[in-house]
Amino acid sequence: MSSSAIAVIDFETTGISPSLGDRATEVAIVITEQGRVVDRFQSLMNAGVHIPAFITQLTGITNHMVACAPAADTVMGDAARFVGTMPMVAHNASFDRRFWMAELALAGLQAPQAFACTVLLSRRLYPQAPSHKLGVLVDLFSLPRTGQAHRALADAEMAAGLLGRIQHDLRTQHGVARPDHSVLMDLQRCSRQQLPRFFNARRTAVPEALSSSAS
Repeated sequence: MSSSAIAVIDFETTGISPSLGDRATEVAIVITEQGRVVDRFQSLMNAGVHIPAFITQLTGITNHMVACAPAADTVMGDAARFVGTMPMVAHNASFDRRFWMAELALAGLQAPQAFACTVLLSRRLYPQAPSHKLGVLVDLFSLPRTGQAHRALADAEMAAGLLGRIQHDLRTQHGVARPDHSVLMDLQRCSRQQLPRFFNARRTAVPEALSSSAS
């Protein structure tokens, strides 16, 4: 994979927090390069815990489905190898990062990846949006809905589409020549008041030849 590759991840889970005993039931990871999906990973996972009825109603994932799925530590080992050292993105990344770290720890694996968050990024770039929920932003920008909401692969692909839109707008509307993961990490830490300085600094960093060719 090139240095521009980013892994976009989504988990389906039994609840909101691994610290409360909740576990992952499904994981999906979409690899993007320069706004284009180049690879995918998806699996249900059996963590040996009961799925509450309201979670089944939300996701469609049943206890029978996960009972037939590979063990969670096996899936997480495969997921970790798939991601490697790539930086990661998720929509509401604090949630997915918690489960990524917790499930890898239970599998005896480390989680060194930095996470950027498309919720935080969309709040910086699109304050006019009626909501920063994934489905609302997907519809706002007429991005494709790739499957059933609240299933991991569909949500990861929609988040990847939103990431592509964010990177496109950073290039075309704000003059950021290389909106790579490090730029995304810096941007999500910015306050609204800091945004003009943030964009000005990155516009002035554009090489002269690139700047003149774009004019």
